[in-house]
Amino acid sequence: MSTMTAAVLYGKEDVRIESVPVPQVGPGEVLVRVEAALTCGTDLKVFRRGYHAKMLVPPALFGHELAGVIIAIGDGVSKWKVGDRVVSLNSAPCGVCFFCDRGQENLCEDLLFNNGAYAEFIRIPARIVEKNMLLVPEDMSFTAAALTEPLACVVRGLDEMQPEPGESIVIIGAGPIGLMFLQVARAYGLRAIAVVKRDEQVVAAKHFGAEHVVQTTDKPEPIEAVKRLTNGRGADLSVECVAQPLGWQWAVEMVRKGGRVNFFGGCAAGTKVELDTNRIHYSEISMKATFHHTPAAGRKAFELLRTGAVHSHDFITGQANLSDLETVLRRMMNRNGEIKTAILPR
Repeated sequence: MSTMTAAVLYGKEDVRIESVPVPQVGPGEVLVRVEAALTCGTDLKVFRRGYHAKMLVPPALFGHELAGVIIAIGDGVSKWKVGDRVVSLNSAPCGVCFFCDRGQENLCEDLLFNNGAYAEFIRIPARIVEKNMLLVPEDMSFTAAALTEPLACVVRGLDEMQPEPGESIVIIGAGPIGLMFLQVARAYGLRAIAVVKRDEQVVAAKHFGAEHVVQTTDKPEPIEAVKRLTNGRGADLSVECVAQPLGWQWAVEMVRKGGRVNFFGGCAAGTKVELDTNRIHYSEISMKATFHHTPAAGRKAFELLRTGAVHSHDFITGQANLSDLETVLRRMMNRNGEIKTAILPR
């Protein structure tokens, strides 16, 4: 076994399925046979742009949400064995830098990323093997396990807002991330209001746990609609999952006095947002953004999936062969209503 089939990103909207060398494992590393790799909004963004400033420079192996089976281990690997079912997250912090020392591992100065999920096999670097790879039980599907990475980002985002059971939360957006926030909010005992645009998103938001849905095409304006649903005060929490300046503004306007806001959706570089400083100051609005995940968030997300608190099957809306990856990505560009497609290399 010297070659494998893999997706290689060459540039903007240029991904090719090719025969490439099977990665060789070094000390501390493992080789995983990919059983399921999931499509992701970040991968779609990388496909459209042709690169990712932090994660990869083309030509490069592509994809980062996966689960599979260990088929080879490198020298020094003692906690894992060939045949183990595993989920590997796409990064690992160094553990010793300024930010890691302060518990901000997602901001690690040497955050190690790993790509190549859209392939028959993937090499897992030693640091990820040590810090961010988890054993998948036999009664858990590979597709469910592969959801751990994006869910970890959502779990960390919500945990950073310090939610309390019974609080209300506005979730702006009903793409895959917005729907994950809805399910985690439900698992946390929060009362969720979804703010969505399209008709099919109304149905999806209700299915995923929204107590109320505000459609942006309706009247009155969404801000007023949210206030009507929250006794005129606004929600306790709000999170923006669309990555649009208007969404950031709404997130601030939709919370009550003393409310907490998370700007989860990362807008394009150079984007500016106008916020009402008077409201922020006199209403004591707490605002923050969250990026990526930590090993602790990954483990918490995995448990939510393993126990069924988050319903993994709701997110997998299709399956496709590796050879059909480009077709799947182009369908996603057309907002076809799919949430995540499981890419099956074999």
